[in-house]
Amino acid sequence: MTRQKSHVVDERTRANSSFLIPNSSFLLRATALSVSAILGTVIAFIVISGVDALIKGRGLSLFGAVWNSNAGHFGILTMIQASILLAISSLCVGWCLSLGCCCVMNGLAPSFVANFLNLILTLMTAIPTVVYGFAAVFLLVPIVREALGGTGFCWLTASMILALQGVPTMTFIMDGAVRTITAETELTASALGMTRAQHLSRIVLPIARKSLISAAILGLGRAVGDALIPTMLAGNAIRFVKTPLDSMRTLTAHISLVLSSDIGGGEHLSLLLAGALLLTFCAVVSLISRRMMRRSN
Repeated sequence: MTRQKSHVVDERTRANSSFLIPNSSFLLRATALSVSAILGTVIAFIVISGVDALIKGRGLSLFGAVWNSNAGHFGILTMIQASILLAISSLCVGWCLSLGCCCVMNGLAPSFVANFLNLILTLMTAIPTVVYGFAAVFLLVPIVREALGGTGFCWLTASMILALQGVPTMTFIMDGAVRTITAETELTASALGMTRAQHLSRIVLPIARKSLISAAILGLGRAVGDALIPTMLAGNAIRFVKTPLDSMRTLTAHISLVLSSDIGGGEHLSLLLAGALLLTFCAVVSLISRRMMRRSN
């Protein structure tokens, strides 16, 4: 009797599962198609708006180096330069700091130091971006102004805060991969008589190169897409940057400032083109990262 009952229960379970699985797969497919359609609509709107801005803005004149609203010149070339310089500089600093933190958390420091650093980085992930900017205005900007000159609202200040903001995320991406590889190769490294530093530098980090690349790509995307830090700390000067102490205006800061002022005409067209350029840049970075990941395999 017990076997018959269990057999009946199993058949009912299979019947219910066969009834539920198609519905579940249908819901998943419908959700995926809906999200894809929404994202496709947003991307198409941004691209079409950018092309329309180019047409209405007299071709490539929006890519000019001159910004003079009174004379009708709305070139955003200086903002493109500022966005690229700020993103690359903050990525270089932040990625190196993240790699150092990852190494400290995985054997290059005592356990209490690694645990303390892990706690600090975890707390940093919960801090809003505006807090970073607000603290930098009253702490970092005066230091830069007194030590190096200038206004303090410059490329250097914004780059330092952007780098600091991206460190926790990149560190945890690296740390997850490094811990997994360390657990798999620790016994072999000990048998070969390797120290922790040798194990980490000669075995773990080379194997974890894909995660290191992923962390760099994510950090670059965050640096390019951040609008609040450049708006608060970069100075918002529309000009070409020559030194780290020069003020700048990035594309994201330009978008936030134009949207807040609700200005039409050429400035509005430059906003649409800036959004299309940011989308294109992120897409190119994503494609390059995927190709690099395939080659690394």
